[in-house]
Amino acid sequence: MSVFNHKKYRAFPTIVKTNRRWPDRVIEKAPDWCSVDLRDGNQALIEPMSPSQKLAMFELLVDVGFKQIEVGFPAASQTDFDFVRQLIEHNRVPDDVTIQVLTQAREALIARSFDAVKGARSAIMHLYNSTSTVQREQVFKKSCDEIKDIAVQGAKWVRDLAAKQPETDWQFQYSPESFTNTELDYALEVCNAVTDIWQPTPEHKVILNLPATVEVATPNVYADQIETFCDRVNRRDCITISLHTHNDRGCGIAAAELGVMAGADRIEGTLLGNGERTGNMDIVTMAMNIYSQGMDPKLDFSDMDRVINVVERCTQLAVHPRHPYAGELVFAAFSGSHQDAINKCLAIDEQTRETEGDNCHWQVAYLPIDPQDVGRSYQEVIRINSQSGKGGVAYILEQDYGLILPRWMQVDFSPHVQHFAEQSEAEVSTVEIRQIFQDTYIDLVEPMNVESYQASRTEGLDKLSATIKTTEARVHIAGEGKGILDAFVNAINFKLNSKIILVDYSEHTLGDNQQSEAMAYVQLGVNGQRYCGAGCSEDIVGASLRAVLNAIGRSGIDIKTISKINEVCKRPLVDG
Repeated sequence: MSVFNHKKYRAFPTIVKTNRRWPDRVIEKAPDWCSVDLRDGNQALIEPMSPSQKLAMFELLVDVGFKQIEVGFPAASQTDFDFVRQLIEHNRVPDDVTIQVLTQAREALIARSFDAVKGARSAIMHLYNSTSTVQREQVFKKSCDEIKDIAVQGAKWVRDLAAKQPETDWQFQYSPESFTNTELDYALEVCNAVTDIWQPTPEHKVILNLPATVEVATPNVYADQIETFCDRVNRRDCITISLHTHNDRGCGIAAAELGVMAGADRIEGTLLGNGERTGNMDIVTMAMNIYSQGMDPKLDFSDMDRVINVVERCTQLAVHPRHPYAGELVFAAFSGSHQDAINKCLAIDEQTRETEGDNCHWQVAYLPIDPQDVGRSYQEVIRINSQSGKGGVAYILEQDYGLILPRWMQVDFSPHVQHFAEQSEAEVSTVEIRQIFQDTYIDLVEPMNVESYQASRTEGLDKLSATIKTTEARVHIAGEGKGILDAFVNAINFKLNSKIILVDYSEHTLGDNQQSEAMAYVQLGVNGQRYCGAGCSEDIVGASLRAVLNAIGRSGIDIKTISKINEVCKRPLVDG
């Protein structure tokens, strides 16, 4: 038999439920958040955090906006104990932040935990014991009553020791570890027995934390468990229902979101999902999901790069480049059609915001949120490789270099970038894109320049005379037309006896003052083919004339040969 044998597993049983309400609900506000980065996240690391790393993580959590932070398992580790004492004795815990510590339901461990938080302004004592069938029967080999007695006795020790430290504002929390693998009736029985000891009130609630310690079913089954628990637990108005989901099936966030829809009030998780096995619930992603629906997530991730930097430094785990909201490439579009859509939507969004202000809602294709909200720039949105299109290339040139390419120039330029990407087999940087543009349209191998020109207007016609300098000669031309550019092309046609057609033209300045250089783009028709060129100069006329010459140069016409059949201009220029 193959070792890859699905028959060794059985489906997790669903809940028979006829009054299911959570599918019709929506999340209308952010839950209360509790970070467990310093405890659950820390214990999952190959190299646990040093004291300085723990402090850096704690300060980040405070700055982001967490009001409840599980700071350690002080009874299990001297390092954790010392860190909790450091926070309290050095006044590192803000007045509006409550620290939480975890303890098993054992008297010595509970006492040690109370010693760790002695002197804290407020604290959550988090008590837990395993209640699942497999834990009871195979690990502890105890009956249901014996396991319940462990929880009840632990609750009594917590109650009594808290009474001896009245200077601290206490809140109690109980977790039936592996709740999802515990019979629901039994989980309710144990939790009700614990709250009977603690006697919560609506003004002083107890937290019941219902962990998916191991994710064993689809998120809808977890939601059914939570809704049923909320419906049947005693003293519901005196209890905060908290969730602690893991990601074994890759659905930790979905389970938490559906759990909130099912009635939960609070979420435990870690920044960016670090945790045992496949990780804890990712608070960054869930909070940003809420943010993207127009609600205040109660956490501030506007400086996402700082969050990533601290988490990576403290955990020594790299954030995946496609991690939701946080990854380096999460807003990046390589596809040409995606880039074109983003570019167009961003232009419309900018115009709409100018007229509607804060009443304008975000509507940009392929971007669920504005990258600027998390401290990312639009330059990071459009990334160029062999799959990219004209819109993305044009966006890069405009954002980074102020080059506003008309659409026909975009179409012409895109294949050059794509060819470069295919040859290099790598992403093309913005510097490389700019250089490709320069090499293609401006810095030709055989350059031609307008050395001087004179223009005048008579009866609606523009007259132009100019000297074109090549590597071997100076050529004098003269012509007239409807506009200086038309006159310039006509003059070249006359000199070459050719039929060059000015198909399209665009221009703009590269700044917002009189000293700014001008940029011009032209498209010429030459012998049935179209060629584009660009030119840059101190004035728009000079830029336009250079653009025409560069387009002609790209067509293969060699103006320097004119000197062989025409008189080289050696005289001063005159009108006409």
